[in-house]
Amino acid sequence: MSEPDGIITTILGSCVATCIWDPVAGVGGMNHILVAQSGSGASRNDFAGVNAMELVINGLIRRGAKRENLQAKVFGGAKMIEGLSDIGQVNGVFVVEYLERENIPCVGKSLGGTLARQIRFYAGEGRVLQKSIAGAAVPPPPPPRPKAEPAGGNDLELF
Repeated sequence: MSEPDGIITTILGSCVATCIWDPVAGVGGMNHILVAQSGSGASRNDFAGVNAMELVINGLIRRGAKRENLQAKVFGGAKMIEGLSDIGQVNGVFVVEYLERENIPCVGKSLGGTLARQIRFYAGEGRVLQKSIAGAAVPPPPPPRPKAEPAGGNDLELF
């Protein structure tokens, strides 16, 4: 949460930040979700994502916001490392679906891509500035080295 004229900042890669505010009360807050869901299939749970969303919403309500006035903007969810799972996409889908279920309008979003983002949220106004961070994308890992042939030598074995 922030004071009415406060600014909340974060840097995102595959993480997702949700900026939520009440334009009538002039209060806002932001969360930063590293991994919204864990597990897969029947063992999948979204406790971390739900907790992050509920903490910011409940914090805003304690500061005078009304749930029916809340609006949101969502950022992040980049695919930072080629060849690995796309956790950024999973995070983004989670937040957008959560907002839909809770009837909180998502009035802006910038999700996906391959670049990191810096976010500045002017909490009392609901205004967000986003800056892409060029060169922050991590290159793919190098190919594995071929196994070295054992060096010839005597029959001495060390352990």
